[in-house]
Amino acid sequence: MSAAMMDSTAAPPAAGRQNLLADFLASIVVFLVAVPLCMGIAIASGVPPAAGLITGIVGGIAVGAIAGSPLLVSGPAAGLAVLVFELVQAHGIIALGPVVLLSGLIQVAAGLTGLGMWFRMVSPAVVNGMLAGIGILIIASQFHVMFDAKPLPTGFQNFLAAPKLVFNSISNGAGLQAALLGLGTIAMILLWEKLRPAKLKLLPGVLIAIILATVVAEAMQLSVNRVTLPDNLIAGIEWVTPEKMLGLFGKPALLVAALAFAFIASAETLLSAAAVDRMHDGPRTQYSRELTAQGIGNTLCGLMGALPMTGVIVRSAANVQAGATSRRSTIMHGTWILAFVLLLPWLLRMAPISALAGILVFTGFKMIKPSQIKELAEYGRGNVSVYVVTALTIVATDLLTGVIVGIGFALLRLSLRSARLHLNLKNGEAPNEKTLRMVGFATFLNIPWITKILDEIPPGTKLTLDIDRLRHIDYAVVVLLQDWGRMAPVSGSELIVDWPTLKSRSEGIDERRELVQVSS
Repeated sequence: MSAAMMDSTAAPPAAGRQNLLADFLASIVVFLVAVPLCMGIAIASGVPPAAGLITGIVGGIAVGAIAGSPLLVSGPAAGLAVLVFELVQAHGIIALGPVVLLSGLIQVAAGLTGLGMWFRMVSPAVVNGMLAGIGILIIASQFHVMFDAKPLPTGFQNFLAAPKLVFNSISNGAGLQAALLGLGTIAMILLWEKLRPAKLKLLPGVLIAIILATVVAEAMQLSVNRVTLPDNLIAGIEWVTPEKMLGLFGKPALLVAALAFAFIASAETLLSAAAVDRMHDGPRTQYSRELTAQGIGNTLCGLMGALPMTGVIVRSAANVQAGATSRRSTIMHGTWILAFVLLLPWLLRMAPISALAGILVFTGFKMIKPSQIKELAEYGRGNVSVYVVTALTIVATDLLTGVIVGIGFALLRLSLRSARLHLNLKNGEAPNEKTLRMVGFATFLNIPWITKILDEIPPGTKLTLDIDRLRHIDYAVVVLLQDWGRMAPVSGSELIVDWPTLKSRSEGIDERRELVQVSS
């Protein structure tokens, strides 16, 4: 059994000390990644950097202590920056706290009523398309911030104005120093990723880049915009009053915004939690508990007028890769952020905003993953079409419209070809043997029912999957079965399935066979 799977209270003293040291070191790595991202995402959202730092602190300390996914790190997410920016532009920063607070209460209600698993029903193609669309919008807006210019309200406006921005910078030097600093930040991150020594593999490139950019800006006394932080973090909190909350219910647009925040934050969190589960062999995510914890975190952030939070994959991956074994690393990283902000705010004020914008431009490109398109295409070109439609609609309209259109398109596509899935769990010849018969079409809409059956399989069970009458299985269900089969030996169980035959039921292979038949 790996160290990550051992309860720290039951571990031998030596193992307990070793795990504590591993969590401490991991927390330092995550802290170093989180600080520049918290500030950069706040700036991209059109709010003061303090709002992002507060969310990072709450996500680390409060949510980390009660999360359903122990190694998942929560904090401000680039995925919500676009929504926050649109909200602040339309209704002012005064609307942020009440909207985030209400979205948190919605998440708490959803978590307590066991709806966490249902958010996994959203097709991965829609979620990945959403992240790609957000990435494009972040690139478009933060490109302007790299020139110390203010981003425009929509993605198209930002793209159309970009050539003029570059021309003015070259012709009269407007924002040229800031732009070179931002581009240099991106270059430093890329170089560090490719050339960093093996002994320093855990040192994040984001940290190296922001430190060097700050040193250059200070040494050369560059005339660029820098981070603004209050001397007292508590003084920077915009507490939500009952009057502000009552005003929320008089504006339907703000209620819709709260629902959008809750839905998108929940979907992104649970997608990230599922991804983190595939990175380690420790305890699996309790989805409804994680959703409740996120809701409590967003309620607290809303009360303080801070940014909304989600479970974030970049910081979570750094946490796992750094050797974290429990939720202690997440809690400690939030503590380090709090101590740093209280003791060294003057150091954060030196950071150039254009360098933080460069970090987010790099993050935006990372959110657009060509490898995801290739992976989706293996299970059918229809998945790629859902991805593209979702991403382009977000860029052309707004985030909420894009997600709704993406889900609608996925459902329309599914309705044209899907039929009901019948599941039948039967006892085998031996007491510890069971057979799960799947008949019909297995899609992401069936995940809650399949998950419920798999969760009720007793430890030590040899489960055979009967797929003789399974006509189709999509990528989301394949991933679910692969994850269960990989973790089954931990509880003494075993999954027996003809994987080549199972994958032959996927749309991608069916389509390739059809193409071969047509061409022949």
